[in-house]
Amino acid sequence: MRDSSKHQGLRNQLVEILNQKGITDKRVLNAIKRIPRHLFLDSSFEDFAYQDTAFPIGAGQTISQPYTVAFQSQLLQVKSDDKILEIGTGSGYQTAVLVAMGARVYSIERQLELYKKTSVLLPKLGIRPRLLTFGDGYKGLSNYAPFDSIIVTAGAPIIPQPLMAQLKIGGRLIIPVGEDQQTMTELIRINETRFEKHEHGDFRFVPMLENKN
Repeated sequence: MRDSSKHQGLRNQLVEILNQKGITDKRVLNAIKRIPRHLFLDSSFEDFAYQDTAFPIGAGQTISQPYTVAFQSQLLQVKSDDKILEIGTGSGYQTAVLVAMGARVYSIERQLELYKKTSVLLPKLGIRPRLLTFGDGYKGLSNYAPFDSIIVTAGAPIIPQPLMAQLKIGGRLIIPVGEDQQTMTELIRINETRFEKHEHGDFRFVPMLENKN
């Protein structure tokens, strides 16, 4: 679990690249500067960990490219102590970034293999989300709702109604919507029944799966 000055230098370079690509939220950039992404990847990828690229992490899933992580995190407009629901823990890298930004993170992973791996890794790195659980992201976590914001890190064919219901008024849901290609979609809850919708370009994510457990 080594994090060297070389790794820190590579993170600094990555932050510069992200800044040039339009990531300006200092909280996001500082979190990416702090989190050792190479420790979330198979050791065979270590030399490439700070390239702006996605990599496989097992169970047919990927760790998103740093730009995607930063872009979604910036859209969330995270404030200290925000209560955030993350759908799709995956490698735990996005979780770690949100925790480093001061959020209270409740995260669901639907692949048991990844859930087990990440629930061991994060404590080793001193990263403590409020909750890490195995379950169906389409259902959210109604027992812990409402949330200040919700982030979905897999491509969803539709926006799940339970997630909309678990959002605080004034809160935002960031979700990539679509089949083969997704549109990054932002929903802001205006009141009990009304949401304001914004779209932020096309991305490609692994599909969001349901009914695993």
